[in-house]
Amino acid sequence: MSLKLVLLHSGNRFHPVPLAHADEKESYESMKLLLGKIKYDEFKWKLCGDLKVVALLLGMHLGYTKYCCFFCEWDSRDKKNNYVNKLWPKRTSLTPGEKKVVSPPLVLPEEVYLPFLHIMLGLIKNFVKGMHKTGCGFEYVGNKFSNVSDSKIKEGIFIGPQIRELMQDKQFDEHLNETEKNAWLSFKRICKDLLGNHKASNYQDVVQDLLTS
Repeated sequence: MSLKLVLLHSGNRFHPVPLAHADEKESYESMKLLLGKIKYDEFKWKLCGDLKVVALLLGMHLGYTKYCCFFCEWDSRDKKNNYVNKLWPKRTSLTPGEKKVVSPPLVLPEEVYLPFLHIMLGLIKNFVKGMHKTGCGFEYVGNKFSNVSDSKIKEGIFIGPQIRELMQDKQFDEHLNETEKNAWLSFKRICKDLLGNHKASNYQDVVQDLLTS
């Protein structure tokens, strides 16, 4: 049996409260049952979960599908424009049978928050994929995590502890060129001032600095 639902306080001033344990496999039907048990329709909770749970809650197709984002119509198969096109059409509806939606959404999309860990993993992935592959910085990453396959390093696939270890490594900063270093310092700032336990008052400037660098 595993913990399925936890009630978090907005502001972190109170301890989290476990709401539900279950040994059922995560599925659309089990999510629907759990939402009924916590009276979601009555309280309209704000929700946050990993990307699989978010997809289940919104009735979307699981896995690496063409339209896997509930915010926009980002085409994950369009490799040519994935890191070039910054403006994708906004997803206006979640209609079963259209754009990889298989069931009616169980929750309101605007009430769903993406988990900060997944945002961090996406940012580090984009950073590493954008590094100069013959540069000192990329070579340093490969040597530091020699137990990680070359394909994973090339794709920027890391886990939380590895990211934290790299963030604390001052020598890594010294191996980056100017463009990479600016982006890396911006990434570390956003982890501290937005994706951490506390949000800085100037977090919007921090986000814009990351986008620029």
